[in-house]
Amino acid sequence: MNKTLRFFLLFALISLQFNSGFSDDSLNTKNGTKAETHATYKSSTGSTVVIIFLVVVVLVLISLFLFKLWRKKKREEQYARLLKLFEEDDELEVELGLRD
Repeated sequence: MNKTLRFFLLFALISLQFNSGFSDDSLNTKNGTKAETHATYKSSTGSTVVIIFLVVVVLVLISLFLFKLWRKKKREEQYARLLKLFEEDDELEVELGLRD
């Protein structure tokens, strides 16, 4: 799980670097309203990207949790089958005449 957390942290840092690298930091001084509109659009796009990223991370974490839960359940079922295989069977001993 620690390895997965490191992967997501690395992915988040790389995506933040791409986001800051592709952003347009130049300000349009000729038309103030155009610059404000651009800043608002950039802000809404950034928050949309962050929300989508968080949703993807949550879905991956839920998937990992469900997979580990499923694997634990399968392991318990296999252990129960193993115990059943090696438990003493009284009926078989009576049929063979080993026990009265």
